[in-house]
Amino acid sequence: MDYRSEFSDFGSVTYLDVATQGPLPRAASQAMRQAMEWKQQPQKMPEGLHFDLPDRVRERVARLVGAKASEVAITTGASTGLAAIASGIDWKPDDEVLIAEGEFPANFATFAPLAEGGRLRVRTVRARERFLRAEDFREAIGPRTRLVTTSLVRFQDATRIDAALLADACHRAGALLALDVSQCVGAMPVDVKELGADFVVSSGYKWLLSPYATGFFWVREDRIEQMLPAPFYWTALPQSHAPDSLGEPGLYRPEPGSRRWDSPETASLNLVGMEASLEFLLRAGVESIWRHNCRLIDQLLGQLPADRCLPASPADPRFRGPFVCVAARSPEKTSALYQRLRESELFVSLRAKAIRISPHLYNNAGDIDRLAAALTI
Repeated sequence: MDYRSEFSDFGSVTYLDVATQGPLPRAASQAMRQAMEWKQQPQKMPEGLHFDLPDRVRERVARLVGAKASEVAITTGASTGLAAIASGIDWKPDDEVLIAEGEFPANFATFAPLAEGGRLRVRTVRARERFLRAEDFREAIGPRTRLVTTSLVRFQDATRIDAALLADACHRAGALLALDVSQCVGAMPVDVKELGADFVVSSGYKWLLSPYATGFFWVREDRIEQMLPAPFYWTALPQSHAPDSLGEPGLYRPEPGSRRWDSPETASLNLVGMEASLEFLLRAGVESIWRHNCRLIDQLLGQLPADRCLPASPADPRFRGPFVCVAARSPEKTSALYQRLRESELFVSLRAKAIRISPHLYNNAGDIDRLAAALTI
């Protein structure tokens, strides 16, 4: 099926940069325009939207990742989930958090301040070979390891971690595993039960094709009540859906489940767009998106001019996410090549001295032919 009509017309541009910014499907743009009209004339806003919308998004996220809706919190991005993890664990000063070298900065920005304050220790894990593997973490896990936090697919080289293997190693040592799936969820099959993690975080503006300030936080059901009590958004109160009883005295405890980590003011206009984008992804099918991207990536790797460019991602597709990175024969040549591609209206990104190429359903074989030709010049 041709999905190009589901997105805006890119004109002369070949857009291959979803790993940086996923474009809104037309349906999401239309939904957000409708939401703007509701805000202009609030009397037209559907009754109950403030409470119903987050729950509809929660249910769609749960379907996308094989979870229960009660395990999903609606957030403003991956960092929100990481912050919830950091504040929800009763840290001891000798507790250790393992983060891989080159990990996306959100992980360090979350846990490094706690280490500086003496609440825990952060230890950096280095890859033994070119690309990080679950075994690198497994060898680093020790008796003081409390948490391993890593991307399921790494942003700078598309490396995919064997999450099930890593989760088993963590749990055998009494440690927890947090996964950031921002660079794959929505474009690659992700089932939280198969991953084996305790926590999963994600932003929404990349492969979920959603607006900024969207995302989700998944907590394994048996971990929810083990987290420390913390301030929560008032809509997690059992009586929140009954406005006439909000002021009544009582125990202000959240409902069971992950709703307590919903970001404040969850029912924003952005969430209207996210709902429409999730519906599109579920309708198109993540498996279909995955197969489509794999075909395009295989085509590109087959056409890559070996005298000029080399793959900068794992060759084995089992250890690669829904995009691929390539590099010229030197960092300087890679940077120059990137600039030339942008000038030719081929939109990719430059990460860790490599060119990151991330297609989606609106791309086709002709787009890859155009890119390959530009790499050859």
